[in-house]
Amino acid sequence: MHIWVDADACPGPIKEILFRAAERTQTSTTLVANHQVKVPPSRHIKMIQVSQGFDIADNRIAGAMQAGDLVITADIPLAAEVVAKGGVALNPRGTLYTAENVKQHLATRDLMEQLRSAGLASGGPPPLDKTDRQSFANQLDRLLAAGS
Repeated sequence: MHIWVDADACPGPIKEILFRAAERTQTSTTLVANHQVKVPPSRHIKMIQVSQGFDIADNRIAGAMQAGDLVITADIPLAAEVVAKGGVALNPRGTLYTAENVKQHLATRDLMEQLRSAGLASGGPPPLDKTDRQSFANQLDRLLAAGS
């Protein structure tokens, strides 16, 4: 299993959890972003910087990941593509995207986008909190244990 991180919007505390897990489990982890992301010196962790542009990092991840890989992303279209390719997609809040639920997540995302563009809804998700971080860490541990 290889871990791919959609690092453009991945919160710092989630990256820290990933860095510790990569070292602890000796799992290859690659962060992909359109800006430089600081990663600790490690033979298990690397960073790929892609050019600026819509979905450039997502496309790089989708093109490089293989079945069985884990992708950390809050981008639901990327998560759907990962699941379709036989990978595992995990949201930084700990939501696991599966073949059974990713279409529902996409539909909800599209509905909220329509409501926001019509001025009927505003804002995004609440800030990441301790419960979210714990949920992510627990789900990550389960996935890494199952993958080894």
